[in-house]
Amino acid sequence: MRSLGYTWGVGGVLLLLVFAIYRLAPMAFALNEIPLTMLHWAALLFSICYMAYAEGYKGFHLGFAPRVVSRASYLSQNPRLAHIILAPLFCMGYFHTTRKRQLLSIGLTVMIICFILIARQLPQPWRGILDAGVVVGLGIGIASINYFLLVSRLSPTYEQVSAEVPGDD
Repeated sequence: MRSLGYTWGVGGVLLLLVFAIYRLAPMAFALNEIPLTMLHWAALLFSICYMAYAEGYKGFHLGFAPRVVSRASYLSQNPRLAHIILAPLFCMGYFHTTRKRQLLSIGLTVMIICFILIARQLPQPWRGILDAGVVVGLGIGIASINYFLLVSRLSPTYEQVSAEVPGDD
C-alpha cells in the first residue's frame, strides 16, 4: 500500500503533464508549416524563455515539483485508502492539506483552465507560439519532478519541503 500510493501519486501527476504536452505539442510543431515574421520569431523566443523561467523554474522547480514528491513521501508513510486511490490529486494538494494550499491549488487550476479557454481562441501562429512556451515549461516540470525523486532517493539527508498537511507546522 505504501509504495502504491507513492508510485500512483507521482506517476499520475507525471502522466497528467505528459498528456498535456501530447495535446499541446502539435500546435507548436505546426509552426514549421507557417511562414513567421520577425515579430513572430521574437514572440516565440520570448514565450519559450518566459515560460521556461516562470512556469518551469519558478512554478514547477521551486514549488510544485518538490511538494509533489514531499506529499507522495508523506502518503507512503501515512497511507489511507482514500488518499491512495486519489493519490495524484493528493500529491497536487487538492485535499488533506492546509486551507491555504488547497485554495492556492484550486485557484491555480481555475486560472489555468481560463488560460486554456482563451488560448484556444487564438489563431495560428499565436496559439502555436504560446503552446511552444507551455510545452517547454511542462517539460521542465517533468524534469524537476524526476530530479526531486532522484535526490530524495539518493540522499538520505535530503530535507524535503513541507508536505503541507493539516497539523504540519
